[in-house]
Amino acid sequence: MTVFGVALLAVCTLIGVFIGDLFGVALHVKANVGGVGIAMMLLIAARVWLTRHGGLPPGIKLGVEFWATMYIPIVVAMAAQQNVVAAVRGGPIVVIAAVATVALCFAAVALIGRLGRDRKHEAEVEGELERGGKVIAGAFQPGDPEHPTATPKEV
Repeated sequence: MTVFGVALLAVCTLIGVFIGDLFGVALHVKANVGGVGIAMMLLIAARVWLTRHGGLPPGIKLGVEFWATMYIPIVVAMAAQQNVVAAVRGGPIVVIAAVATVALCFAAVALIGRLGRDRKHEAEVEGELERGGKVIAGAFQPGDPEHPTATPKEV
């Protein structure tokens, strides 16, 4: 079922590269502007949408998640090939685009964090999170009456 992950990745990549080329034409730059990043965002959005609408049976979901996980190192490797010095010498539009992109990403993360918050679930797992913090800090003592070991929940 990994082949469905490859198919989704290919479709997202083609669409992302096409949109990146359109951005390059709109900005009068002879390059793809953000196509790989757009493809990554499309892959994430497609995976979330398919999961919510029941379009991902377990086998296909595994393939999609595998390629979604593999995609990040691929993007990093592709970004490492970019000539940043030549791009900055090309003019101030590169710096403006970079600052705007980072600001937009920060805003998107904040918005998604606020929209995706499940306060009811947060109250249920608050004790577990506090216990996890104590375990990480090395302050947790087995048998601590304040934080008993969590019992597994049935799904």
